[in-house]
Amino acid sequence: MATFTIDGKDYDLDTLSEEAKAQIVSIQFVDAELARLQAQAAALQTARIAYSNELQKHLNAFSGDTIKFN
Repeated sequence: MATFTIDGKDYDLDTLSEEAKAQIVSIQFVDAELARLQAQAAALQTARIAYSNELQKHLNAFSGDTIKFN
């Protein structure tokens, strides 16, 4: 008997309709995709910071001023 929990309540997967099972699969897919996109966004933000820091070095050598990126 496979069970899963939603909002603190346990459900027996074998007793659910095919439509309910399909919804569970869809939710699992969306959760996995969101996690993947969040990891990708974190990696891109890290890259942006690195690029901004490197640009700042070049701009400082050129003008001596500090530029703040948003």
